[in-house]
Amino acid sequence: MTTTGSALGFSTLDQELDETELPCHGQLPEWLEGDLLRTGPARFEVGKASYKHWFDGLAMLHRFRFHHGRVVYTNRYLRSNAYREAGAAGTIRRPEFATTPRPTLLQALRLSSRPKSGDNGNVNTSRIADHIVALTETPHPVAFDPDSLATLDSEALQPSLPGQLTTAHPHFDARRRCQYNYLLEFGRVSRYRLYRIDVGSTDPQVVATIDTQRPAYMHSFGMSDRYLILTEFPLVTNPLSFLLRNRPFIRNYHWEPERGTRFHVIDKDTGKVVKTAQADAFFAFHHVNAFEQDGQLCVDLVAFPDASVVEDLYLDHLRSGAAITATGRLTRCTIDLAGEGPVTLRALAGASVELPRFDYRGCAGQAYRYVYAAGSSPGASFFDTLHKLDLESGATDTWSEAGCYPGEPVFVPAPGTRDEDNGVLLSLVLDATAGHSILVVLDASSFAELARIKVPHAVPFGFHGNFFSSPPG
Repeated sequence: MTTTGSALGFSTLDQELDETELPCHGQLPEWLEGDLLRTGPARFEVGKASYKHWFDGLAMLHRFRFHHGRVVYTNRYLRSNAYREAGAAGTIRRPEFATTPRPTLLQALRLSSRPKSGDNGNVNTSRIADHIVALTETPHPVAFDPDSLATLDSEALQPSLPGQLTTAHPHFDARRRCQYNYLLEFGRVSRYRLYRIDVGSTDPQVVATIDTQRPAYMHSFGMSDRYLILTEFPLVTNPLSFLLRNRPFIRNYHWEPERGTRFHVIDKDTGKVVKTAQADAFFAFHHVNAFEQDGQLCVDLVAFPDASVVEDLYLDHLRSGAAITATGRLTRCTIDLAGEGPVTLRALAGASVELPRFDYRGCAGQAYRYVYAAGSSPGASFFDTLHKLDLESGATDTWSEAGCYPGEPVFVPAPGTRDEDNGVLLSLVLDATAGHSILVVLDASSFAELARIKVPHAVPFGFHGNFFSSPPG
């Protein structure tokens, strides 16, 4: 049976290619030199066992190398422990976001420990010291060679701090020359630990620790010039449930809207929690940016009314062709740093969006104007539009094409300029009509298409990636 439409993006990709030059139609900027390195789920079955959720599939790396107007493509499965153990056993062996493997006989008899946590780096790519890594939401970064995409020994990159969960969205502070992230350690009293890793180092240093009785699921966090912002949505868990029940990870979390949403504002330099503020209940996967202005802290994110979006992203639903509600509203959460009032929420655009990006190089932690994102039109079965949102004028530019499903638009700034939208956007698009993917290059200023690059196969829908200017390592 032939898979059609957006469902093609949730089909396993078996083909791995090495150093394949791709045909390019259009004109690439002469200055565009470097690697777009993406990761995402690409194997959804192992033997007779199937993963349940989009977030579960085994990770595949994709490298698009831009050099002298040519684009060379390599793709390879990340040989994580999750991948290797599944291959050896012929079935799923490590738990993922919404899939729990069938226990072995020893586990069923309680003579063995629960399955080990996963290192299936299918969410994002980043850099730790001189290492390029694939990340997921467990603290197990997996290093890989940016040239061959071969998986490397990652033992030295495992955090020395205790914790079971983290984010695949670390923040880089160019002024302080360090990367920030957080770890969640489950316990009778659970702890969020925010930490920094200085440039050139792999050693984490604790910035702040916050105790919690009911840990929240947080896919990302915010960063302004002076502050880190942990946003606790009311999708929370009792850590004992992980010990007492062999349920998929996300099934241990429950929506408790009466808790509201809590914003913890932490001073980067002192580690002091300078403010804990409250808003009505809502949910988000992705923070966009945060900045301080006139005694207020503005925290921008993509907000959903509740956490039902998690249910919409199960594979059975995504493959059905039914309309999705997997996009939210770009929302500004304003915190009065001196006052006692609640957090105010204001929608910044009318379009429904997800997978937001902006000029991180020039605007991270600062006031900014433009956001780029994927979106879905009414009744669409998946993301079918790219948006440029002008937060000053309220204008929205769009790119779409019949039968095409775009992914995250990665902004690459032009060299030698500080203009916020002077650069290009790179979006990996499934052309379901043609049965393969294309990499679309848009001018970030005009939102006009500059070029499209044909990929020989259909790349399963992924989440995130980053552009690494030459040399990539």
